[in-house]
Amino acid sequence: MKILVIRFSSIGDIVLTSPVIRCIKQQLPSSELHYVTKVAYSSILESNPFVDKVHVLNGNTSFLIQELRAEQFDVVIDLHKNIRTARIKRALGAKSYAFPKLNLEKWLLVNFKRKAMPDVHVVDRYFEAVKTLNVTNDRQGIDFFIPEEDVIDVSATYGLTKYVAVAVGAQFATKRLPAHKLVEILSGLTQPIILLGGKEDKAAGENLKSNLTEKTIINLCGKLSLAQSASMVKQSTALLTHDTGLMHIASAFKTPIISVWGNTVPELGMYAYRPQQSNNILVHQVEGLNCRPCSKIGHQKCPKGHFKCMEEQNSAEITQSIEEYLT
Repeated sequence: MKILVIRFSSIGDIVLTSPVIRCIKQQLPSSELHYVTKVAYSSILESNPFVDKVHVLNGNTSFLIQELRAEQFDVVIDLHKNIRTARIKRALGAKSYAFPKLNLEKWLLVNFKRKAMPDVHVVDRYFEAVKTLNVTNDRQGIDFFIPEEDVIDVSATYGLTKYVAVAVGAQFATKRLPAHKLVEILSGLTQPIILLGGKEDKAAGENLKSNLTEKTIINLCGKLSLAQSASMVKQSTALLTHDTGLMHIASAFKTPIISVWGNTVPELGMYAYRPQQSNNILVHQVEGLNCRPCSKIGHQKCPKGHFKCMEEQNSAEITQSIEEYLT
C-alpha cells in the first residue's frame, strides 16, 4: 500500500504527526509512506526513518500535484485539512481520510469562551484519520530524530555539563514573555543558561545577556539548525519554553518541560504530548482571564492592550519550578 501523509506546517504541528507516521510503518510494515510538507520544514521528515520519501511544496501547487500524481498513491492521509489539501486530494483521486479539525469548537472557545473542545490531544485526533486503516496509537509519544552530524558535544563545545535551555521566541508576540519577565525568571536560576531560537530571536537573546551579566548565558539564537537546537534541548537539565515548536520537540526526549502560556491555552489540544511520562511537564498560565484565549494561534500585539496573560505570570513560581529539576 502506498500512503501519502499531508501536513504543510509548522514545526510543532509536523512534529506532532510523528506518532502517526511511526504507527503506520510499524503496523502496516509492507506500506510505502510518503510525506508532503513545505520546503522550510522538510528536514524534520528527511531524518525520520519511518518516512520513505519527502515531497515539498515550494510555492507551486500545480507542479507538486503533477509530482504526486506520478506516484499513484492508494491512500491520502490529510493531517492539515484546508483548501489546498482538498485540491490535492481531488487531483490525486485516491481514497483519502482527514482528522477532525474542530474549527467550530475552536471558534467558540476563542470568541465566546465556550468550552466546546473535547479533552483530546491533537495527536489523538490525528489518529482518527488512520482508523480505517486499522492503525492505532501505540502511546509511545513523539519522535524526533537528530542526524549524527547535528549532535552537539556540549561539554567539548561549550564546557558545560549542566544547563537550562530557554526557547526565547515564538511565532507570535502574544505567545512570548516580555523581556523583563524573562529577566526576572532567569535571574533566579543557579545553572548556566543556553538561549535557543531563530535569527529573529538573536537581538532578544543579546538583550537578556546584557541584563543578566552575573549569569553564565550563551546566546545561540540564529546560530544553530533546528536539529542542532534539538540536540541542545535533549541534553539540557530542563527546557523553559513558550507554546512553540521546541516544546513539542522536547516532548520526544525525557527533558523536563516548563511551558509558559499567553494568549493560547492547552485546551486547544496542542500542549506538550508525552503520554508515557507526563509528570515532568509543567504548565504556567494566568487563570481567570476572561480574554483568554484571544486566538487559536496568536497576535503580534495584545488586542486588549494590557497583555495580562503574560504580564501577570508569577516569575518567582516559574523560577522555582525550573529549579526543582536542577538538583
